[in-house]
Amino acid sequence: MLPSLRAQTYGDFRVVVVDNGSTDGSADHLRAEYPEVEVLELSTNVGFAAAVNHGIEASAGVEHVAVVNNDLELVPRWLESMVAALRDHPDAGSATGKMLFHDRRDVIDGAGDFTSWYAVSAPRGRGELDRGQYDVPEPVFSACGGAALYRRSALDAVGPFDEDFFAYAEDVDWGFRAQLAGWTCRYVPEAVAFHMGGATSGRVPNLSRYLFFRNTLSMVAKNWPASALVRNAPRLALFLGKSFSSSIRGRWFRAMLRGAVDAFAGLPHTLRKRRAVQRSRRVGMGYLNGIVRADYPLESRILAFIDGAILNRD
Repeated sequence: MLPSLRAQTYGDFRVVVVDNGSTDGSADHLRAEYPEVEVLELSTNVGFAAAVNHGIEASAGVEHVAVVNNDLELVPRWLESMVAALRDHPDAGSATGKMLFHDRRDVIDGAGDFTSWYAVSAPRGRGELDRGQYDVPEPVFSACGGAALYRRSALDAVGPFDEDFFAYAEDVDWGFRAQLAGWTCRYVPEAVAFHMGGATSGRVPNLSRYLFFRNTLSMVAKNWPASALVRNAPRLALFLGKSFSSSIRGRWFRAMLRGAVDAFAGLPHTLRKRRAVQRSRRVGMGYLNGIVRADYPLESRILAFIDGAILNRD
């Protein structure tokens, strides 16, 4: 990641590397090989969300804050293109680019994130061959936190990443809160990043599934307006049923169950956060229904039939 930052055409920036409790001498290596970089050492692994918040706090006073994972390679105009997008769209609180797989550079890893009233959130286009189908700049629901640019005023208005999430879905959660507060997200296709994928996660079996499921439930409880919860209760029930069915077949039922139990146990705290989020809402359900998908966005013939034949008829 750092060599590609050195090659950026946009020169007016500083780099803060958050060392999230590493024990392999990474901080010393950075100081020796990249003396221009500011290293912020944390004594323990506080999670992705908290580490990002530390970096944002350390960059106080700058207009734009880029969050870039260490397993990425950026094209030279990545930062220049992202800054230009936020400058051209003052309503945008964040920007996100096209992410391709590092070892398969014609395959899309993500073109901005979407979310749905099925509580399914995912990168747009993941696994698709890049044929130019995502080459149009446009608004998207939220930015992938692995490679994103945030406006400082939006960060101040929306608040930090939710550290209770630890990791996974914290970027979609921030994007949901931003959308509720009236901040959009811009997709910038020329801002390309190549993602190694799995370089910094996946070492603990089923941890990502546990965190993503737990955090998804918390995100729904915190961010969905009351009318959305009522109207989309059947979709949410189908999501839960599908998730538990898949967990049994995939042998990660315990992780799923633990995620549900922990999300329920944390519900009182989540509801306190919900009150603050909903008080800051500036958009109506008409707007939200235009940016949140109502169809079932994953491959499932049964759920696609139920969605098309029953749920989307109302």
